[in-house]
Amino acid sequence: MGGAEILIDAFGRVRGLVHDVVRDLGQEQLAHRVGPEANTIAWLVWHLARNEDDHVADVAGTEQVWTADGWMERFGLPFDPGSTGFGHTTEDVAAVRVDRDLLTGYYDAVNRRSVEYVAGLTDPEMDRIVDTTWDPPVTLGVRLVSVIGDDLQHAGQAAFIRGILLR
Repeated sequence: MGGAEILIDAFGRVRGLVHDVVRDLGQEQLAHRVGPEANTIAWLVWHLARNEDDHVADVAGTEQVWTADGWMERFGLPFDPGSTGFGHTTEDVAAVRVDRDLLTGYYDAVNRRSVEYVAGLTDPEMDRIVDTTWDPPVTLGVRLVSVIGDDLQHAGQAAFIRGILLR
């Protein structure tokens, strides 16, 4: 199994978690906060999708699904087009009030783009430097693993909230 196949499997696992987390939840449950400043399931899923979209589009040299395919307009959020959730305030988190079909629709579109991109990569391409602002510089393979790690962390946080809601 090569690097691309491993990454495709990992992106598939993220997709499965995203769908499991939002399954059968209504908009109020997706927007529930377990504390006054806690993240919501809706915000966490939106953020992980935006992060993946942003980072994969950057390394692939493509436009983000968010802006290219009309998802930004469908969500209608009061954020800058480039916003991915980093630095969001508690009010910003509360603004992400959407239904599960919109969340999974956007994530699925991002996931498809990620998998299509990764499927065309060879193992030697994984060593390409994509970010020189870090020491050591970040390779394509490391960036993609980082995206998956971030996705899994946020999907796990959302799953924890789901567990609290459904207990």
